[in-house]
Order: sequence, then structure tokens, then C-alpha cells
Amino acid sequence: MNRLISGAGALLLMGCGLTANAQSITDNDVARMRENFRHDRETVAAQNALTNNGDIRSLALNHSLDGKIDHYFKYRVDVKGITDQKQSGRCWMFTSMNVLRPSIMKRYNLDEFDFSHSYLYFWDILEKANLFLENVIVTASSPMDDREVTHYFSAPVDDGGVWNLYYNLAGKYGVVPASVMPETPHSENTAQMLSLINEKLRREGYLLREAAGAKRVKAETLTARKQAVLDDIYRMLALCLGEPPVSFEWRYRDAQGNLVSRDYTPMEFYFEITPEDYSPDNYIMIMNDPTREYYKLYEIRNYRNTYEGMNWIYLNLPNEDIKRAALASIKNNEAMYASCDVNKYLNRATGVMDPAMFDYEALFGVELSMDKKARILTRQSGSSHAMTLIGVDTDENDVPVKWEFENSWGTGYGNQGYLTFTDDWFDEYMFRLVIHKRYLDEKAVSCLGQEPVELPAWDYMH
Repeated sequence: MNRLISGAGALLLMGCGLTANAQSITDNDVARMRENFRHDRETVAAQNALTNNGDIRSLALNHSLDGKIDHYFKYRVDVKGITDQKQSGRCWMFTSMNVLRPSIMKRYNLDEFDFSHSYLYFWDILEKANLFLENVIVTASSPMDDREVTHYFSAPVDDGGVWNLYYNLAGKYGVVPASVMPETPHSENTAQMLSLINEKLRREGYLLREAAGAKRVKAETLTARKQAVLDDIYRMLALCLGEPPVSFEWRYRDAQGNLVSRDYTPMEFYFEITPEDYSPDNYIMIMNDPTREYYKLYEIRNYRNTYEGMNWIYLNLPNEDIKRAALASIKNNEAMYASCDVNKYLNRATGVMDPAMFDYEALFGVELSMDKKARILTRQSGSSHAMTLIGVDTDENDVPVKWEFENSWGTGYGNQGYLTFTDDWFDEYMFRLVIHKRYLDEKAVSCLGQEPVELPAWDYMH
């Protein structure tokens, strides 16, 4: 192999001021690495363990934490029943609905209740398809390798999201109970259906770009083409998920065994079960992002599902402010939408999360630690999963020591469907909550009138 840097490569490095130190791996480098790889007893033991066991987590598990973190909480919202999103990315939808379930069970005197996630999922994908096509038309004059165009075509639709997507959908299409539009294999395992829908959208998006770039094509023609595509997407969704009901009869037995039957439209049901003050005017997404200035509002451009809906907007706050607000909400028996980097230092068997749960540095003899800001900027960490924040345990001074999530991965995961995480883990891997503004302090509330700082559609908090 040629060990000399090519002329073009050398010029590039010179432009960066790096020529003096730039080099490929040499034979001397390899010799140094071999020499530095110690063959002492500890290294041999680690090598034997790792080459004979494919589960690094089990080898790095910190057994000194066994039994040290329990699942008891001083303050806990009244919740019951664990949901299961199966093989789908609908955690944001499950969590948004799980926050509302306790009040519904109390209102109708039910032992159990769940929403139809399949119903809202149908509208979510259809709306995202429409937004993609609209974005394609708007950016038709930009080249295909433009960053915004590339972002849209990389995933025309997916089943991920955040709380504002639920608000956009439910306020437009309403919601229905689970029995009205049950899950199907394609709502519980979305990969195949979404792959085909994205293939269809990429094809049609490309053709729309070509048509939009033609100077003689009228706006009405583009609209007609887009509507024809949406007809096809509706067909694909209806074949996989069933058609959403226009009206329905809800039949249920209450806790006393009484049979109740009522007729609704999805919008009538939504307005009946939703608190009067449930809106972005009162429920605020708060974020801990140390890469950006605190006490500022931020808005991620084009992060929504409905064309006319609200984008993802959040208020960036220090963790201390977020914890005070969350503690107050839980004390008032009000659960919260929350999202975090769930797989970091999670003991899946016990359902406990703590930064000291796995000692990878000791196992490999290397340094891995970064602060939260560095992890975010290098894409090592980011919010990956939404859950319902329902519990907190505090010390004798009422300072939080650990917290509890209600998850949507079924009862077989973690502590019968719940996850416990320490306050140290909160600092490092919790990202955002949706909380009523009455739990925020005056300084935070005063920031809500700001004009949000706009962030690009491909922002790393996406």
C-alpha cells in the first residue's frame, strides 16, 4: 500500500494546517501498539472473558449496585396498566396517551383503558406523507444534494416523533378507544409497511420535483398530482391498518360490572376525555440541552406531522429547574411526557438505570467518559425514547434521589414494565418533559413569550 499522502490529499491537509502531523499508520505504529498491549494477568483475563462471551454488558455489570437501588417511591402518580408499542417507533404516541389514561379510568370508573394507537398512527403517516410532498415542491428549485432536500428524502416518513405530533393529530382527527380500531400486525411491526410507503414517496417525490421544475406546469397540476399520491398512500395504509372510523359505539363495563354504551365521533370523544387546558398555551416542553443557552425558546423548523400544525418548540432549562417542576407535578398526581437516552447504563433485567451500572472503562482499560455537552455534540447521546414520568423518591430534605418511568414495552421488561433511574442518571441522560406551566418558576414562565430561536430541520436534537 502506498504510504505517501496523495497530492490532492496533501493540499487539503495543508489548507487545514495539519500537514506536519498527518500520516498513515506505519509499521512502527503497529509495533508500538503491540508493545503497549500488555500481556499481564488482568489483560489476559479480560481478553479471555471478552473473546468467550458476546455480552459486554454482562461482563461490565457493576455488581456492587446489586440491591442498592429499589423500586419504592415516596411520591407516585396513580397509574395502572402497562402498554406495549411492540416493534414500532410510536413511543411518543403511547406516552402522550399514557399521560391521559389515569384521568380517563377515574372519570369512567374503569379498571383498565387504552387508546387505539392504530387509529392515530394511520393519520400520522398520511399527514407526514403530505408534509413530505409539500416540502418536495417547495424545495424543487434546490439541487438534490442540498442538505434540506437530502434530509427530506432520507426518510420521507417514519413513525418517530415528539409530543407536539400527538397534539397536532388528536386536535384534528380526534381519538378512539382501543376496541374501536385494534392493532394489526403492521401497526405492531411497522418496518415492512413503512419501507414500501417510503419507496412510493421517494418515487413520487422525485417525479414531483421534475414536474415542479418545469416552468410551464401550473400549481393546480402539482396539487392534483400530490392528491393522487395521497390517494395511493391512503390505500396502502387502509390495506395494512384498516380504515379509521367516522363514528363509533363505545361499549364497556365499569368497575362495578355495569354495561355502558355510547355513540361518538372521534372528535367528540377527544374533547370529552381531554382536559380543558390541554394545549401548548399551558403544557410546555422543557429541555436540558447544555450545548445551548438556557432560558431560551427554540423551534425546530418543519418538525411536525400536519402541514398546518405546530413545530417542535422547547424551553431550554438547567436540570435543577426541571427537577423542581417535575417533583411538583408528581406531588400533584400529574404524570408527564418525558424522553431520554434510554439504553445508556440500563440494566434490562432489573429495570434500573445509573451511570455506574456498567464499568466499561475498567473492563477495557480505556477512558470513555464525556460530559453531557460533548456527548450531544459528538452524537454519542441524544433522546431515543419517550416514557411517562410518574414517580420520585426523595431524601430527608425532600431532594430527589431516584425517579420512575412508566414504559410502553410490555410487562415483561424491567420492573414489570416500569424503569427506575437515579438522580445522577437524570442529570446525564434525561432530555425533555412536557409539563403544565403552573409548575415552572417565574423566571421560566417569563421566557415563554420569547420569539423562538429557529433551528434547522436536521438539528441534532431531532
